[in-house]
Amino acid sequence: MSFSIDISVESEGWSKIPDLEACVRRAAEAALSDNDAPPSEISVVLSDDEHIRELNKHHRGMDKPTNVLSFPAARMKTPAGALRILGDVVLAFETVEREATEEAKPIENHLSHLVVHGVLHLLGYDHEDDEEAEMMEARERQILAKLGIPDPYAERGIAARPA
Repeated sequence: MSFSIDISVESEGWSKIPDLEACVRRAAEAALSDNDAPPSEISVVLSDDEHIRELNKHHRGMDKPTNVLSFPAARMKTPAGALRILGDVVLAFETVEREATEEAKPIENHLSHLVVHGVLHLLGYDHEDDEEAEMMEARERQILAKLGIPDPYAERGIAARPA
């Protein structure tokens, strides 16, 4: 499969993570490949709490930062051979770093989990009810296991489920 993953780093905090872009790309490609996505294009924006708080307030009516937001693109007919634009995933450094610290897990693993989570939203997964949440979490576990990342839901109650 052919995937185009555009990564934009908008916050200096992300520079703390070695091989940042490779980490993000690996997680996004794993989520896309594992779900038999057609040739697709996504954008991953590595931002900060201030920016994501504004997005969260504007799009979800919640005036607070969150770890990840996904913005699926409008579904349009894609010409044969063209990449299908799936949408954007935006992550907030301060929240991702804080959660990783609170959960005592490597930030690279938490980042990978949140990228997978965000990409699954672009592919149509959601967690509005318990049944949807269980299905989405099962997909996340499968993808992360293939990446060698432990089950992020093994110790429930440590941090909130990704947005």
